[in-house]
Amino acid sequence: MDILDYLAAAGTARHQPLRGFAPDYTDIVDYIVRCTHKMWEEGGIGLLYDHYAQNTVVWSDWGATYGRERTFEYVIQRLAGFPDLRLYADDVVWAGDDQAGFRTCHRITQIAHNYGWSKYGPPTRRRIQFRSFANCIVREGRIVEEWMVHDEMTVVRQLGLDVDETLRALAEQVDRSAAHDLVGEIPRVEGQATPAPYTPRRPGAFDVEDFVRQATHEIWNWRLLNKIPVYYAPTCPLHGPSGRELYGHGDVKAFVLHLLAAFPDAVLQIDDLYWNGNERDGYRTASRWTLTGTHRGLGHYGRPTGKQVRLLGTTSHRIKGGQIVEEWTLINELALLWKLRYA
Repeated sequence: MDILDYLAAAGTARHQPLRGFAPDYTDIVDYIVRCTHKMWEEGGIGLLYDHYAQNTVVWSDWGATYGRERTFEYVIQRLAGFPDLRLYADDVVWAGDDQAGFRTCHRITQIAHNYGWSKYGPPTRRRIQFRSFANCIVREGRIVEEWMVHDEMTVVRQLGLDVDETLRALAEQVDRSAAHDLVGEIPRVEGQATPAPYTPRRPGAFDVEDFVRQATHEIWNWRLLNKIPVYYAPTCPLHGPSGRELYGHGDVKAFVLHLLAAFPDAVLQIDDLYWNGNERDGYRTASRWTLTGTHRGLGHYGRPTGKQVRLLGTTSHRIKGGQIVEEWTLINELALLWKLRYA
């Protein structure tokens, strides 16, 4: 089903078992979309008590927060700075059930005006529009763990703020110990060996999990950029971080090189992967991943600092005919620059 099909069915009879969920939710997609709407857009902030566990962990590149009360603080501060905030559900990819729990990937377009004070400073009254991903684990109607990735570089630029000045101001607000990455040895290769090969789960047959994992491993960890035309359709659009809109094999290759140039020892590991769809109609996938590397190359992030970092990223694909026909990939490049300069 497309996201519009799920939204059209909201408020009708329950479509799947939802043990422990409020009775007005019809399925897990309806739950993710409408609980977000209730809390953020309708102002029902107190519904956090019903929708988040008391010990929920929220992960981002600014560090981890523990407990539902920290989520309350975050929501109130965001809405104080952007009181007309709208969160448009572009897609929800999900897996699981009401017994083992659900895993969800919510791709969102956020639109608002900066009418109040925010973490970025005094109000500019400017309009912002940016992309976010929220990956959740949901059990019995409550979010128990969440991974957030926001395109904050786009926000800062649309507010008309200087990136360097904003980073200096944020350095006084952020708990450095919470976001400091202790990486250690980068696990791409062992000694003088090569990266480990990917072993398919179902050799000889198209398997969407094998496809995504093998494409990621070969392109990012083996540096086989010649495989990009194998995995990506020639006209594939890639919606990237900081508002980048890329198109086709050449742009995909440039995007990979952009990160590898800055972090030449980088390794990208998929932490979670699930999908909806089938081979006939195509698949929608969600992968949450970690890129670990040492900043020792020139490039978009400035002169090498020698710092090791761990980046949280999320990618969503549309796959059809055995190739990626559209991709959304997001990392928080503002948080990355903060780590390189101040953490």
